[in-house]
Amino acid sequence: MKKISLIMSLLIVAGVLTGCSNSNGAASSESSSDSGKSESSKKLSIVTTIFPEYDWVRQILGDNADGAELKMLLDNGVDLHSYQPTADDIISISDCDLFIYVGGESDGWVDDALKNATNPNMEVIDLLDVLGDSVKNEEAVEGMQEEDEHDHGHSHDEEITEDDIKDRELSDFAGEWKSLYPYLLNGDLDEYCEHKAEEDDDDSTTKETYIEKYKTSWQCDADKVSIKGDKITFTYSDGKTCTAEYAYAGYQIKRGDDGSISSVRYQFTTDNEAAPKYVQFNDHGHEPGAAEHFHIYFGNDGFDSLMDSKTNPFFVGSSLSVDEILDELMGHEHEEEKDEHVWLSLRNSERLCRAIADTLGKLDPDNGNAYQQNASDYISKLSALDSKYKEMVDSAARKTILFGDRFPFRYLVDDYGLDYYAAFVGCSAETEASFETISFLAGKVDELGLPCVLTIEGVKHKIAETVVQNTASKDQKILAMDSMQSTTSDDVKNGATYYSIMEKNLEVLREALN
Repeated sequence: MKKISLIMSLLIVAGVLTGCSNSNGAASSESSSDSGKSESSKKLSIVTTIFPEYDWVRQILGDNADGAELKMLLDNGVDLHSYQPTADDIISISDCDLFIYVGGESDGWVDDALKNATNPNMEVIDLLDVLGDSVKNEEAVEGMQEEDEHDHGHSHDEEITEDDIKDRELSDFAGEWKSLYPYLLNGDLDEYCEHKAEEDDDDSTTKETYIEKYKTSWQCDADKVSIKGDKITFTYSDGKTCTAEYAYAGYQIKRGDDGSISSVRYQFTTDNEAAPKYVQFNDHGHEPGAAEHFHIYFGNDGFDSLMDSKTNPFFVGSSLSVDEILDELMGHEHEEEKDEHVWLSLRNSERLCRAIADTLGKLDPDNGNAYQQNASDYISKLSALDSKYKEMVDSAARKTILFGDRFPFRYLVDDYGLDYYAAFVGCSAETEASFETISFLAGKVDELGLPCVLTIEGVKHKIAETVVQNTASKDQKILAMDSMQSTTSDDVKNGATYYSIMEKNLEVLREALN
């Protein structure tokens, strides 16, 4: 919802800023001019989201690059998973001739941007759509840390610190709310509990296991909570109600085993002896904003007692039907998401380049044959590099790699039959690994005799370093593979290409496997 709201705001701004110059430093082809399309209506306007798309277009345009204005939106090291479009970005997309994007969950903002496009003849390439059934779901392998189910309120690359936490008012939790506990008792949530059991790795776990678990966790004396202004009204299971005025009393922080902040409890208190004196709310946010649901804790024994509570009462909006509640709960389970990192397969790239060439030919038929030839030449080059990868893996001493980081390279390892271990899945929002995760990965390094612990590009490799420190020898190299999620316009100016980066990844992989 935040992204949709942002898009709509930007579209309003875009109407005012149409005549303004680009201010976000997005990469452009050398053929681009400051005055843009107005200088030459014949120039193709092409907008890409990420670097691989941008470079593929460059290769396919070839000598016809002067006939196109090419722009890469995700510049200056911005990660795909945390990118938010600027007003200039929306304008660029709105009237371009060709827009290329990945098409995964990270691109949820795109639909709204395209609805307001001013070019009715715009061509759009969605990478995931082109690849169809070849697209893989995110995969959790043994040892990976599970994502926090309620990791709301911060970006993929942001670790919550105490400085990030802001005070909140009772109005953030305003509305009519109902407990999930009665729904659990009457069987309405059996489907959810069965779903949980099916996902559990323990074969002995059943639907009944989760029913009993939530009977303890979600137990609550109140069936309904109404919040309006500074007043909270509790409606109990016996039908009795009480209403009191509550004042804000600060917040307390919950931390995980590794010391990282897992959640924040916002606290309110009253002097009305007819109502619970102490109330805490947790909606897994850490700054002002309306709650979509929350956990509530209340009693008369003080806030510290509430922090130690073994129950976790779950409240949702009173207007939700049973089906909507189930949808809400299933949403918290992070149902299988598409692995967006399709560009890290050379074989996928060949197919995607062909689709780009076909679309360019449709937009510019006079140069269609040239685009096809350029694509064929480039695809042959990619195919040769693919063969080098295969030959290297076939002759390698090992067939397993280990990442002390997120793992966006599943398509690559699957292409060559490699096994892998990693701290997190490819699109994980997590930034801190648990003691269990670190211990598991360090143990695997020792067990398999791995010479390297891998990580992705960037300057911070804390998890990989910690894994190495917990191995027996503590002397493994830390090597980085480039996922091209943070490639900048400066990198482009310095000669970076998709092919050159994949060549470097080959050499890193060679060292890790030998």
